[in-house]
Amino acid sequence: MDRPDPALRASVTMTAAGLAAVWLRGLGSRERTAQRRLFVFPHAGAGASAYRFAPYLPDTVEVCTVQLPGRETRFAEPALTSLDEAVAALAPHIADHTDLPYAFFGHSMGSLIAFETARRLRALGMCLPDRLFLSGMRAPGLPDRAPRHTLSDEKLLATAEFGGVDAELQELLLPLLRADLTLCETYTHRAEAPLPCPLTVLAGSDDDSVDATELADWRKHTSADFALHLFPGAPHLYVRGAERQLAETITRTFPARG
Repeated sequence: MDRPDPALRASVTMTAAGLAAVWLRGLGSRERTAQRRLFVFPHAGAGASAYRFAPYLPDTVEVCTVQLPGRETRFAEPALTSLDEAVAALAPHIADHTDLPYAFFGHSMGSLIAFETARRLRALGMCLPDRLFLSGMRAPGLPDRAPRHTLSDEKLLATAEFGGVDAELQELLLPLLRADLTLCETYTHRAEAPLPCPLTVLAGSDDDSVDATELADWRKHTSADFALHLFPGAPHLYVRGAERQLAETITRTFPARG
């Protein structure tokens, strides 16, 4: 049997690395110093530039932020409307980069994607995150709420939180927000054994989209340590502007392995 062409193997490797970099912004940014990785999963309607954790984390932590299709550098691609499809596409790229100890941080929609990605990695027999930081999202498996993705444009805009984005850009982002809400609101939670990963659940104390009971319900999704932390006076999109405090929390709870 002929041996594979080394040039072809190198080309395939480069292609895979390039594709992973499309999904994971910041991958390789701290290649020389990284001892750990933090994978960040943004909220509905947001892209990889929404949060800036890297300046507040040690050089030993490489921050890789998930860039889903339909936003920012992937604006020309159709946004995904199925959480299962998003996880199926994303998980292999993360699985290829679990050579270092790593953690997940997700906010709102990002929490669901982070949680289901961890469960997919378990199904694949991969090394799991050292900890999941899940923010601003009620635990999966709770009764459904009235959906927002079916609202008219006018009503959806009236209920949207774009974090200071001007009205013209809000209308441009509305289809993306609708797609992301569809992804969340058509998600069906499947009962599985609790994850062995510790969970830290976070939220703003003034977040009217979730209450303390719904946050505490995440406890049953881990067989390991559980912690709940509320940021006083903070609204749903508290993450923007709280990166320093969150980075400090993550650093304390995701220490370097001895």
